[in-house]
Amino acid sequence: MHYQTESWNSYKPTKSSSSSSSSSSVITDPLAHIGRLASDNAVVIFSISTCCMCHAIKRLFCGMGVNPTVYELDEDPISGKEIEKALILLMGVSSVPVVFIGGKLVGAMDSVLASHINGTLVPLLKQAGALWL
Repeated sequence: MHYQTESWNSYKPTKSSSSSSSSSSVITDPLAHIGRLASDNAVVIFSISTCCMCHAIKRLFCGMGVNPTVYELDEDPISGKEIEKALILLMGVSSVPVVFIGGKLVGAMDSVLASHINGTLVPLLKQAGALWL
């Protein structure tokens, strides 16, 4: 199970889970886990807690009235590195933040900002159910 922190939905695995027979929460298929998170939430940001670009993208979404689900890779000592490797496979480069909207990979900071500037970000957020205005 997971718990929420800060003003956005930060998910961190807990030490024990009722759905797991072991005491640790090891993700066996990081790509499937990324896909589940992306499809179960309107907006997902894979982030590193000390990254200024990650902070900026979280603030952008919160400032728009969106409550993104944030997965802090560096705060998950069990699976964070594996998920980060899977994100590199998806993106082709090592870059955070990585943003999914409506279950679809939008990309890193540059893609999100380009979408925001050209006016396609708000319709994406509305279609995903993350924004109601």
